[in-house]
Amino acid sequence: MFNYFQFNREEFLTHYHARSNSESTFGALKAKFNDHLKSKTLTAQKNELLLKILCFNIVQVIHETNELGITANFESV
Repeated sequence: MFNYFQFNREEFLTHYHARSNSESTFGALKAKFNDHLKSKTLTAQKNELLLKILCFNIVQVIHETNELGITANFESV
């Protein structure tokens, strides 16, 4: 991998940054909502994880609207 990094730096960095973005997102998700699932069955665990991801996305939208001063309009057209 080091040789690949040395001789194909731009292509390597493209893949690395995609990986680092997903790793930082999952790290933030785990930091905010814990990294354990309380459900016992696989189906319940999947649902719990999906709910955590949904909540994380809602928190991010609220944070960014407040941070950037954006007025969100969620009315249907």
